[in-house]
Amino acid sequence: MNPISIKPVWLGDIELWPPVVLAPMAGVTDYPFRALCHRFATEAFTRVGGPQPRAPKHTPGLFVSEMITARPLVEGDRKTLELASFGPDEWPRSLQLYGVDPWHVGEAVKRLVGEGRIDHLDMNFGCPVPKITRRGGGSAIPVKPRLLAKIVRAAVTSAGAVPVTIKFRTGIDASLLTYRDAGRIGQEEGCAAVGLHARTAEQFYEDGADWDAIADLVARVNIPVFGNGDIWEAHDATRMMRETGCAGVIIGRGCLGRPWLFAELVELMCGEPASAPPPFAVVATIMREHAQAMVAWYGRESLSPSRGLLSVEQVAMRAFRKHASWYTKGFRGSAALRERLMHVETLAELDALLRSCDGDEPFPEHALRAVRGKRGRQRKVALPAGYLDDLDDDRVPHADAEQLSSGG
Repeated sequence: MNPISIKPVWLGDIELWPPVVLAPMAGVTDYPFRALCHRFATEAFTRVGGPQPRAPKHTPGLFVSEMITARPLVEGDRKTLELASFGPDEWPRSLQLYGVDPWHVGEAVKRLVGEGRIDHLDMNFGCPVPKITRRGGGSAIPVKPRLLAKIVRAAVTSAGAVPVTIKFRTGIDASLLTYRDAGRIGQEEGCAAVGLHARTAEQFYEDGADWDAIADLVARVNIPVFGNGDIWEAHDATRMMRETGCAGVIIGRGCLGRPWLFAELVELMCGEPASAPPPFAVVATIMREHAQAMVAWYGRESLSPSRGLLSVEQVAMRAFRKHASWYTKGFRGSAALRERLMHVETLAELDALLRSCDGDEPFPEHALRAVRGKRGRQRKVALPAGYLDDLDDDRVPHADAEQLSSGG
């Protein structure tokens, strides 16, 4: 196997090495999860003696927030502002923004930058969810290059010195590929880098990412390209970089229940063997740390009326349940364990369940590539009526396209 030379990626004055990005995922990439992934990357970088950073603003990975929507941010929506918050020690503060109206996008970015909330901005042009695309948003936007250019231009102009990246899919379906135009527009409008999820919107999250499309885009643009799709283990990332020439990788579902994947990525990219996945006792310790961090984080927010009489701990533990399912997938008796984990409401209940398990059980290697998180079979993409009639139309596609709640 040929060795791979991995260079830093510069996003403005931020030196990103290794060039690894935690993908923004709704309901997942809150501060506790971002901080956990970041810690694994940082500790591994220190442990293996990564290359001496060439800039004071260096980070061993970029850890992006949940998506927020431009218009609610401009209007001061409470939930959106909560999602746009970061931990007290978090740097760089990386946020993903969704919008279809260039004016709202520009005003949202002005607010984020003017209030000193962010160090990096990513723009979402890849969401395949029907409630988004049927309003002309997400992966539907690159179908109209002039509209895409106006939105990106508004973001980059308003961001000033804050670096902007955009993330998109290969297209709507095999007959309507848009990634080449999207990459060109990203470059022309001043993006620091682009990210390509190598699936069409029609594929949704079905297996079979098209890494050839990543290689094609790399050959067409002069800015860094980050590849995304079918990275479940650390060696998948280095193989993608070797086969496509991409500058870095975006990690989505592969790190769900496996935040230590970022340590393995750092090790492998530093030329060291990736550590073996941990036994259950270590996984249980990580689960407890993660759950406790969520309770603390939720405790800093004012409870919304929708939470009713639930305590902060109950709300946090209910949100943690999906993580618990991912952490335990593949271990002996995990189906029955997950069923019980789906009812935990306190840290004490979680502790009792974890103590009942065999801490010496090794990590099940067959579970490394088990699908976690979003699934979805191939489906026809929902678009606004007549949306494909005029691809040069740069008007905002749907009046309520930005009324959708932040966080997906």
